[in-house]
Amino acid sequence: MAASKSTPPSPPPGKLAGAAVPAPPKPVPKIRAGMGDLASPAVEVWTDEAQRRATGLLTILAPDGKAHSAAVPKLAPEAWREIYRGMLRARLLDERMVTLQRQGRIGFYAEARGHEAAVIGAVAALAAEDYVVPAHREIGAALYRGLEVRSVVAQLYGNGHDVGKGRQMPVHQSAPRALNFIPASSCVATQLPHATGIAWAAKMQKRRIAVLAYLGEGATSADDFHAAVNFAAVYAAPVVFLCENNQWAISTPASQQTASETFAIKALAYGLPGVRIDGNDVMAVYATVREAVERARRGEGATLIEAVTYRVGAHSTSDDPARYRDPADEVAWRDKDPLARLRTWLSAQKIVDAAGETALRTAVEQEIKEAVEAEENVGPPPLRSMFEDVFSRPTAALEEQLADLERVRAKR
Repeated sequence: MAASKSTPPSPPPGKLAGAAVPAPPKPVPKIRAGMGDLASPAVEVWTDEAQRRATGLLTILAPDGKAHSAAVPKLAPEAWREIYRGMLRARLLDERMVTLQRQGRIGFYAEARGHEAAVIGAVAALAAEDYVVPAHREIGAALYRGLEVRSVVAQLYGNGHDVGKGRQMPVHQSAPRALNFIPASSCVATQLPHATGIAWAAKMQKRRIAVLAYLGEGATSADDFHAAVNFAAVYAAPVVFLCENNQWAISTPASQQTASETFAIKALAYGLPGVRIDGNDVMAVYATVREAVERARRGEGATLIEAVTYRVGAHSTSDDPARYRDPADEVAWRDKDPLARLRTWLSAQKIVDAAGETALRTAVEQEIKEAVEAEENVGPPPLRSMFEDVFSRPTAALEEQLADLERVRAKR
């Protein structure tokens, strides 16, 4: 009987014997609910990594002042000292101005205590030619870019040295054009279309700049937020939206602003990267904003960053948070203080020692004291300023109104 021969296995359907093995098919992105036609493989969705970044919490510098050394931004000691100085100056200015308001020496103030890492870490990641579009807790960012403390104090008094000539509410800081710092607005989210517009104009002009737009989590409920973010996504505008999620929009908690898992995840629905970070960690803020700014410069479009932080004080000097907030929350967040954790790290790295800290604090306090003394008794802006800066030369009708006003005031 002849020996039997083994029969080679047949090739799978669609494959010829001896043909090269084709590359495995690319994995199809997972379809997530709410993304359109679920039966279509062409639906654009986000990756698991994008979801992780938008729902996680990036932290480099822990509350105890210890850092993940490999992730620490590579900055010179002087740059770290300048960042710390910017944060400290914002804190001390807030404390002093709230005291002045309580003494009846200024009319209104809105502080940024607890936000210092988000405010300064973000603006430190920009270049001088970039633009800053603030909300109304970013005075520290204006100072970091070169605005003088005296200018801030003059604006709070609305006196004759006020760059805005007394036309803005207190704390709605104007700045010289050279600083590329747009005047603040507290009309929620209205600054965001402006930020997208500046970024789009820069793109059309082929300028390699970025625009940083600050907002609170309450702004994500406003239509201007959605218009600005959607437009920025569609036209790949070089704008970075920094959402300072401080847990409260006046008395409305973040839990009542959205049913989304996070605020950063909203970016994914618009086709943007969304990143959620520890907003009390200046290193995480700096590194994330820097990455987003570099992405914007490369022409890759906008980014939405959620910086999770806490408003330690009241919404403004017209608000009493004890009526709606648990005092225990404030105590818990004070343990995550952004200045304390950076100061601990700087000390461990021998960048700022105890003597240096004392000298820096003394210098900033003196700077604020001298600014108040210089500006408190300055008179109001000239009467004529009410009729200027709309036309290059006031019309005859405006000149007539000015003359009438001057006659009325002369009779007093």
